Amino acid sequence: MDATLALFKREFFGYFRSPVAYVFLIVFLLAAVGLAFFVGQFFRGNTASLDAFFVFHPWLFLFFIPAVGMRLWAEEKRSGTIEILFTLPLTPLQAVAGKFFAGWLFVALAVVLTFPMALTVGYLGSPDWGMILCSYLGSILMAGAYLSICSLTSSLTKNQVISFVLSTLVCLVLVFLGWGVFSNLLGAVFPVWLVDLLATFSFTTHYESMMRGLLDLRGLVYFLSLMAFSLFLNVLALER
Repeated sequence: MDATLALFKREFFGYFRSPVAYVFLIVFLLAAVGLAFFVGQFFRGNTASLDAFFVFHPWLFLFFIPAVGMRLWAEEKRSGTIEILFTLPLTPLQAVAGKFFAGWLFVALAVVLTFPMALTVGYLGSPDWGMILCSYLGSILMAGAYLSICSLTSSLTKNQVISFVLSTLVCLVLVFLGWGVFSNLLGAVFPVWLVDLLATFSFTTHYESMMRGLLDLRGLVYFLSLMAFSLFLNVLALER
């Protein structure tokens, strides 16, 4: 446990030892707010709601989280420090957990730093704070699911660019499965029951229900199960 905590601290504070972390946070915040105001037409909605803000998170995460996760294991393999890492009193499970939770906390910090958007809505009107908190929870859980996939792909290669591309493609498929336009296209080829079944494996299906303020047990189970399964495969990849 002490070794896992030490690795967690090393990884988390390691993000802030270079300007990359600060650039990531600034660009993410600017992109998230910019999309809400200029694409989502935040003020034209004339409602005290953050729907125009949260709706873009699955698409933002497609590019930002693979940028965070691509280095988790690929860099260790490329530099040869992975051998040194496993000479420490750490099991592969502890190492995976330490790195993943450090990255997840960093991404969650980026999401939480958008709190001025919530304060703005609170100042302009009377929002449903339960819905806003549920949306933040859904966004952080979805970010963890993205990152778990990125951690897995990073453990499969020494090349960070390959890890980035693989994780982006996998996450893109999981976004598209629940996207209305893509579902309609699948419905023209496959039976409805199969399209509905595929949609249950999508990020957006469960995230959108949490955006509506529905703290559905199915959504929690989906995100946590996807994280657990991806990290399990991550451990197997490292043990191999």
